[in-house]
Amino acid sequence: MVTFADGTVVHELIVSLDDAARRIAYSVVGGPLNPVHHHASLQVCAEAGGRSRFVWITDVQPHNLAEPIAAMVDQGIRVIA
Repeated sequence: MVTFADGTVVHELIVSLDDAARRIAYSVVGGPLNPVHHHASLQVCAEAGGRSRFVWITDVQPHNLAEPIAAMVDQGIRVIA
């Protein structure tokens, strides 16, 4: 269960964990947005100079949920940074 700053609560199902790849995949399975399809992955990739790159990929249907979910992802990235 994840609670966003605006109070939105969603339920997520962990689809896979890959410690070696530093990757997690998950799907939203409940909450007020109730997408027909949602799949996302988070991964930390090594970069030159001891730096890291954080990659967050999200697929969602129907298309009209793309904008509100993108706003939540943007907020999450700001918090993680």
